[in-house]
Amino acid sequence: MDKKIAILPGDGIGKEIMESAIRVIETIAADFNHQFTFEEHAIGGQAIDQYNDPLPEATVQACEVADAVLLGAVGGEKWDSLPGDKRPEKGLLGIRKTLGLFANLRPIKGFDPLLHASPLKEEVIKGSDILIIRELTGGLYFGEPKKRVDDGNAAVDTLYYTRMEMERIIDTAFQTARTRKKQLTSVDKANVLESSRLWREVVEEKSKQYPDVTVNHLLVDAAAMKLIASPQQFDVIVTENLFGDILSDEASVLTGSLGMLPSASIRSDGVGLYEPVHGSAPDIAGKGIANPLGMILSAALMLRQSFGMEKEADEIERAVQKSLDQGYHTPDLNIKNGTIVGTKEMTDLVINNLSSNEASNCICNSYV
Repeated sequence: MDKKIAILPGDGIGKEIMESAIRVIETIAADFNHQFTFEEHAIGGQAIDQYNDPLPEATVQACEVADAVLLGAVGGEKWDSLPGDKRPEKGLLGIRKTLGLFANLRPIKGFDPLLHASPLKEEVIKGSDILIIRELTGGLYFGEPKKRVDDGNAAVDTLYYTRMEMERIIDTAFQTARTRKKQLTSVDKANVLESSRLWREVVEEKSKQYPDVTVNHLLVDAAAMKLIASPQQFDVIVTENLFGDILSDEASVLTGSLGMLPSASIRSDGVGLYEPVHGSAPDIAGKGIANPLGMILSAALMLRQSFGMEKEADEIERAVQKSLDQGYHTPDLNIKNGTIVGTKEMTDLVINNLSSNEASNCICNSYV
């Protein structure tokens, strides 16, 4: 299979972990006879330094013609004093909006060697495997008007959703649930919000098109409680923008480390932007100790979600799991009686644990 991938390393540790992900992708390409072309462009603080723009037009054009986008991380104290429209984060928000990426996918899966580091008891979270699907471009964050009133003594934010915006994210959730356990939990606040009542109506209408998927409705406060009390009961969760923002961050503590979590922002045709959940960590950039696993797992998510490469993604996830089971980890992780390694060594371990590491046969193209 022939695919073009836009590479946006970004800031801080972004370049280091991106190099790790590309090495893993190259190995998979050799094993499965795929061809991937990588084209690197600037975003965030890196782009500000080079072009005085957190999202240069060349980056936008490259992403628009790519089959998928891999992003490392953006931001850092170096650019904190800049005005809001010039901050590195505007690059990330801008590329999401430009590409029309309306669905955010956040897998939350615990790795046994790390469960002891979670604030929850191991027996509560062991076996948890959750996918939160969050609507990304509508709702309270984007509704108008959004302003101060009454001489600045009051404020207005508008929660606005169209049926179309709801239908496309809910369709995505049903389709994804079909590939997993065929279990979908829809989260809303239908006892209070009119937008949530419309949301629930759309879920019920869509459920008739997916009779093989079991649907459960939960109010957001109950969902927040049950995510902590009994996370094993969830498989796929779908919700609107604000609720998804809060619940996905809450669920991230289940794993014991942000460094292990991938994410995706996608649209209906499968094109997506893939990035680890963690930040740019400028304090450790260049030291060779950054954790590459969240970035590597984001690459696996890209293969599965955008390219339909289930076996390839499974191989990468299995290799990551095996590396942790062997007791190896970067300094940010905590495995009992484990061995601390650096970024390159951790990547080497993952590659060695793939079904084959004969990367010499790779037909990936180098950076363009």
